[in-house]
Order: sequence, then structure tokens, then C-alpha cells
Amino acid sequence: MKVFLYILAGALGGVLAGMGMGGGTLTIPLLVLLFDVDQTVAQVINLVAFLPTGLVALMIHFKNKLVDVKKALIVLLPALATTAVASIFATSLKAEMLTKLFGGFLIATAIVSFTLQTLKRN
Repeated sequence: MKVFLYILAGALGGVLAGMGMGGGTLTIPLLVLLFDVDQTVAQVINLVAFLPTGLVALMIHFKNKLVDVKKALIVLLPALATTAVASIFATSLKAEMLTKLFGGFLIATAIVSFTLQTLKRN
């Protein structure tokens, strides 16, 4: 039964990844909260899952001519640099702190998204 739940968590994360929203926003909390996986391990599992799922989604978006390569490179280059620094930083933190930071990130993202959508409607 537990394997089925892991498969379900991966599938739900895949839905978000396919839409470009980042499957980790769902996969990581599911692994931590429902499966009692350590936050650090959940984030690494998400990274491993991201590589093939991101590649598939990117291929489909390229096929549909939805990728602006120039803008993507402008985002990609600083993202690569800061990823290395942030990864080193994350490995120095305890799982409890990573959980709090990730939760805070999700809350902040929800507040900003909700606020911006509300302002657009008015």
C-alpha cells in the first residue's frame, strides 16, 4: 500500500511539473508530512525526480514553441550560479530548519499569488 502512495505522490507532483509549476511544491510536503521522510531526503528525491520530468516537460514545451530561449538563458545563468551556493548552504542546515524555510516559502508564495490575483481583478 505504501508503494502505491509513493506512486500517487509522484504522479501528483508530475501533474504540477508538467504545467511548469514545480512538482516539488507538492511532492516535498507529501513526502515529509504523509510519509515521514526527512526534509533533506525529500528535497533530494524531488531533485532526482525533477531531472527526467523537467526534461520531458521542456521537450513538449519546445515542440509547442513555448520556449523563449533568450529569456530562458537570462534566467538560467544566474539560477545556476545561485543554485550551487544555495545547495551548499542547504546541506549545512538541519532538516527541521529546511522544513521551516520551505513551509515559509510556500506560505509566502501563496500570499503573493493571492494578492497579485486579487489586485488584477480590481
